Amino acid sequence: MSDRFNPELVRSLVASIAVKAGVRKADAAILADALVDADVHGTATHGVSRLNIYVRRIQKGLINPKAKLVIEKRRGSTLAMDAGNGLGQVQAIKTLEKLIPKAKRNGIAAATIRNSQHFGALSYYCNRAAAQDMILFATSGCEPAMSPEGSCQAFFGTNPLAASFPTGKGFPVKVDLATSVVARGNIIAAQKRGQPIPPGWALTVDGEPTTDAAAALAGTVLTMAGHKGYALALMVEIFSSVLSGAAVGPAIGSMYKNMDRKQDVGHFFCLLDIAAFMDVAEFKSRLDKAIDDIKSCRKRPGVTEILIPGERSHQKAQQNLAQGISLDEATRKELKILCEELSVPFTLN
Repeated sequence: MSDRFNPELVRSLVASIAVKAGVRKADAAILADALVDADVHGTATHGVSRLNIYVRRIQKGLINPKAKLVIEKRRGSTLAMDAGNGLGQVQAIKTLEKLIPKAKRNGIAAATIRNSQHFGALSYYCNRAAAQDMILFATSGCEPAMSPEGSCQAFFGTNPLAASFPTGKGFPVKVDLATSVVARGNIIAAQKRGQPIPPGWALTVDGEPTTDAAAALAGTVLTMAGHKGYALALMVEIFSSVLSGAAVGPAIGSMYKNMDRKQDVGHFFCLLDIAAFMDVAEFKSRLDKAIDDIKSCRKRPGVTEILIPGERSHQKAQQNLAQGISLDEATRKELKILCEELSVPFTLN
């Protein structure tokens, strides 16, 4: 059962919990905004439900809540960043803030980030760039969960990639997808609810198809589109992990399983300033026309509307901003326990 809560109320509570856990106030605000934004846009698997594990890892010394972001190498518009084993969302936003003036000056800027953590939904960063009339292409490594084509051993993470494009339609075109057939967070959510997963999502440790969420988490998620998803996963691994100097493949620590070592996740950002290529208004006009043309395509039987990537999450966000975001019972219970432990008033009654 889920109840709805004002996003601002949840954001304030999450930030208060993070501060009590040792996170600086400004950084706690970044973390809270990223988590609540995921819930607002309907991506609860990367939202407030993740706060508990972040705090537990902070308490065990596996995340440095006050980590400094260090520039290890720079040349022109490129940066090689060390996140200092800090919170992924915080260090990613700070990296993006360093890239924006470089991209505005030179048209393009890129950064690698190593020594980071799981950092939530990539679209959060891409949408922030789109709001400034810029295009961010982003990738991230993940803890091992997905096997190469032909294998049943977890090597890759679900290795997402994303980009958002500003439009004149009131929402950005948003492409944010895992290279697995489904984001692993959906399997975690199914396990929490005690529900089976659909066939074709995962294999057991022995390589057998399964609908059992626990067996799937112990085994491997399948790549999307077979060998094509495998190739994309490898590309993301190279950009995010190999190029950044972060851990690669099975060397990446599991956020839930490895409560005795850091994750060392890597990310890759490439930021383009649209104005360096054409007038922003012209870009939006051309993209808007493409959207109109797509929507006017002949529809399949039973289809009433052709949606654009990012449109459904925009609609969900409008609904959730008006009605409140949904937090399931397990997440509310975790928040209440954290509040009791850290002496934070629980304000979601």
